[in-house]
Amino acid sequence: MKSNRKGASPKSGLAAVFTVLVLLALRALAGDSALVPLQPKLPAPSFIGTPKDLPPGSDVEPTPKEPPPPLMIPKDARNLAPEAKLTTSDKQATAADLAKITDGDKEATDESVVLLRKGSQYVQFDFGAPREIFAVVIWHAHATPRIFRDVIVQLADDRDFTQNVRTLFNNDRDNSTGLGAGQDRQYIESYRGKTIDAKGARARFVRLYSHGSTDSALNEYTEVEIYGRPAN
Repeated sequence: MKSNRKGASPKSGLAAVFTVLVLLALRALAGDSALVPLQPKLPAPSFIGTPKDLPPGSDVEPTPKEPPPPLMIPKDARNLAPEAKLTTSDKQATAADLAKITDGDKEATDESVVLLRKGSQYVQFDFGAPREIFAVVIWHAHATPRIFRDVIVQLADDRDFTQNVRTLFNNDRDNSTGLGAGQDRQYIESYRGKTIDAKGARARFVRLYSHGSTDSALNEYTEVEIYGRPAN
């Protein structure tokens, strides 16, 4: 007796394989886009609260009584700063000095801080290839409450910052650095650092500016973390 059931056609088999591949691809994409809270390891606090005496006319963010909600970033993003090549506008700074900016030591001690000369200075990170950048976290010196002036964070496609330059943060309200007047507010340094949302921008270079602080004419960095992943 002959069976009435026909074998599956080659076209239907290919369609089934194609469907499975599409589902796997969509699942992979969904996994890559899953967001998790950014929770960098924090150093010990060296002071609590907002200082009573702020410079006259300062437009300063109030110190939150509770920790702010964490920035959400893709779960596969990681701190890329330690693998970047660091340079600076301060020609007297050595490679050993700059290495302290990404060594993981964020404590409020003199040994943890890198000192750059007076005036407007920058540190620059070169990842060697484009990256998707989601967050930049900066710890300037935070042993005592102070405000760093003219803090600017920029991205670019070239080391001279002439191609596709984008500004993520700028509190240089009077344009004394010459990069345009910023709209962001000043803030008081603390053990929490300053988290800047980069929104997944694609760039090879990250540059951070400052121009001294209310405590010192020098530019001081304790640690910088840059969270991202390879650009597709």
